[in-house]
Amino acid sequence: MMVKNIWLVLLSLGIITPILAQKGVELGGWLGATYYFGDLNTEYDLSAPGPAGGLIYRYNLNNRLAVKFSGNAGLIKADDAKSDNFYEQSRNLHFRSLILDGSLQFEFNFLPYVHGSGDNSVTPYLFAGISGLKYNPQAKYEDQWVNLQPLGTEGQPQGEEYSKVSYGLNYGFGLKFDLSLNWSINIEISSRYIYTDYLDDVSTTYPNMTVLASQRDQMAVVLSDPSITSPKIGDPGRQRGNSKDNDSYTFIGIGLLRYFGRIDCPDILNSK
Repeated sequence: MMVKNIWLVLLSLGIITPILAQKGVELGGWLGATYYFGDLNTEYDLSAPGPAGGLIYRYNLNNRLAVKFSGNAGLIKADDAKSDNFYEQSRNLHFRSLILDGSLQFEFNFLPYVHGSGDNSVTPYLFAGISGLKYNPQAKYEDQWVNLQPLGTEGQPQGEEYSKVSYGLNYGFGLKFDLSLNWSINIEISSRYIYTDYLDDVSTTYPNMTVLASQRDQMAVVLSDPSITSPKIGDPGRQRGNSKDNDSYTFIGIGLLRYFGRIDCPDILNSK
């Protein structure tokens, strides 16, 4: 609902915004951090960011509106052993995953923004759009990182494992300001509402471990239920994750962009 409301605001502002001054392309890149939120980070802990970065292509429609495409990558991770929740500590799951993210978004500048203008060289902005992503959750087994999806850790039949490709909606806000006529800095927080709950390989319930061992191997059993209690907590059908709440992630970064466009006079001035 929040993402839908952002879209409505941006579209409304776009309709009432006159076409003024600036058009053209910006190219650049960004560096920063990524944060994961999901079944292994239910308390929105921000203490374990992963490195992130990407490339940016933006087309300025005018001094208020822009369309941006970005190709992004970020490492997400979480570990139950670091949780303050007793049950999660006992569950003892962990993972890491490299996220490859391609995003298209529609931007609205709160203030008129014209490169090289002393009066209009800084603005906060809002954006919303769509994203596609590829991910691959891994966990450590005998000091080696192994891929979790092929193991069917929640009892998925062979050939029916979850997809490692998904999509979602992106939304967020940022701040743009000029360094010169051609160069600018963007500071941005960009979140993803995605349509999968398996970024972390955790979503539903524990499988029958005897069946899992017969269909996969002992490594699958160990990584499905590495709980530190005795007996282990992974009874068949017991909740392992919350499938009603999809996973999400957020990028926070600083970008450097170069402007290749032109600065035109408004049409009302050209008509005189």
